[in-house]
Amino acid sequence: MADRIPASQRAVQLVGPDRLVLNEDKPVPAPGERQVLCRVIVVGLCFSDLKLLKQFSEHVRKAPVVAGVPDEVLDALPSYVPGEAPTVPGHEPVVEIAAVGPGVERFRPGERYFVQADWRWLKTSTGTNGAFGYNFEGALQEYVLLDERLLLSPEGESMLIPAPAGARAASAFALVEPWACVEDAYRVRERQGLKPDGRRLIVADAAPDAARLRTFLEGQPGGRRPVWCSTRPRPEGLEADAVPDLEALGDAVFDDVLYFGADPATAEALWAHGAPGALFLLLRGATAFGRPVQTDVGGVHYRGYRLAGAATLDPADALAAIPETGELRPDDVVHVVGAGGPMGVMHVVRNLCQGVPGVAVHASDLSDARLAALERIAGPLARANGTAFHPFNPKTAPLRQAVDYAAVMAPVPALVAAAVAAAAPRGIVNIFAGIPPGQCAPLDLDAYVERGLYMIGTSGSVMEDMRIVLEKVEEGRMDTNVSVAAVSGLDGAIDGIRRVERQDIAGKIMVYPGCRGLGLTPLERLADAAPEAAAGLREGVWTREAEDALRARWEA
Repeated sequence: MADRIPASQRAVQLVGPDRLVLNEDKPVPAPGERQVLCRVIVVGLCFSDLKLLKQFSEHVRKAPVVAGVPDEVLDALPSYVPGEAPTVPGHEPVVEIAAVGPGVERFRPGERYFVQADWRWLKTSTGTNGAFGYNFEGALQEYVLLDERLLLSPEGESMLIPAPAGARAASAFALVEPWACVEDAYRVRERQGLKPDGRRLIVADAAPDAARLRTFLEGQPGGRRPVWCSTRPRPEGLEADAVPDLEALGDAVFDDVLYFGADPATAEALWAHGAPGALFLLLRGATAFGRPVQTDVGGVHYRGYRLAGAATLDPADALAAIPETGELRPDDVVHVVGAGGPMGVMHVVRNLCQGVPGVAVHASDLSDARLAALERIAGPLARANGTAFHPFNPKTAPLRQAVDYAAVMAPVPALVAAAVAAAAPRGIVNIFAGIPPGQCAPLDLDAYVERGLYMIGTSGSVMEDMRIVLEKVEEGRMDTNVSVAAVSGLDGAIDGIRRVERQDIAGKIMVYPGCRGLGLTPLERLADAAPEAAAGLREGVWTREAEDALRARWEA
């Protein structure tokens, strides 16, 4: 196999903010010590690619790795491209091992794998993690170079997961990663108390009950000495460092922030003092914020911020608003906002098939064409599973009932504000769209507190999510290929990314880098480009037979 590896290849490269190029002569590196060269079979385009496209070096996952792997490993790997270095997007592939370097122990040429793209033990300067397709080159190229030491977690778990050739298309395995991100958005377990050994900040515009506060803190896992931030004297018996105001904190960040009061300006200044995963408890008491509060909803998605509140001054009441997980609950009225896009389709399908009793799924999109495509996929699944399904265009038929669970697909802060406004008591707002950290939405925090609402946001997935999705695929309980809407070679990949940006294709675009000359081809027009592949579709759904025929026709 090594004899067939070319010296150069084609690759889609991101060379600056919103600057994509098709490099026709990118070198194919020979694998060095412990390195693994992979041939890319297929890779899915993802909305997350757009976040990288727009932010480039400012994206949190384009930052340099500062811990988790020796510097000499990174220095020897040309596909490690942090900061301003051009990168190759694409984090949803199936690859085949083409060659291995000296010392490689776990991988052999000819093996096929799909990739867990989040390498969470590799910590970056922004507090996030290393990721395939971001600060490490991804799969929108014919070959990609990896390193065995990056692919194995400290526990010895491989980030390459077997994708055996057989009855299922390679695309079905490539799509496990995005479906796993959807799974993670619901399976995520929420912290329902203060962080053990966490840094704690208490901000008091209103006076807490001293005895109740002491009792609360004593009942939580041991934390560090808290900081009391107020012009009020410290409550009797509270051992804490004291500062007069938030400015005196400088750039200090905390794992738990307890805010007693309802001053909008104070609340808006709190977000800058949250560490990754920070929990903000908003103890409003009998007062009110009185106006929308600019709230860091991007931090909920990317930094793991969580907000819980109470119309009392008792922190325990705020903790009571935190659900155990992000999962749907029986009889939830669910609203998937932006349901016609690729990830929206996955959320709809997942929730229709999850088997939670009494759930009704409302799916909104501004495009009637995308709603019609969604109906073709989701309608039969809803009927088969006995789940209520209501697709609608909010321009012509707005949803006129309170929502128990909103999943927001579009990275528009105003949509989060609208979801909070429409939420029923104990409602959950799942911010799935990648709103950048620091981007705020004007939220009605009075309603948020009074109704006991809660926002969830996740980014990426963990291995257990991928195992769950893979099990569903292998048992035939889920066909990830239902979300495939178009196929392409690298010739149409940039067009495909732009089509994802315009949101005018209702489903996933799968790119086959070896299919030279194949432009972006929606499945409904597949018969024109590859009639043999079109003949392999099953009721319009992409299959292994269609994939085999496409590759036989177009791969060089």
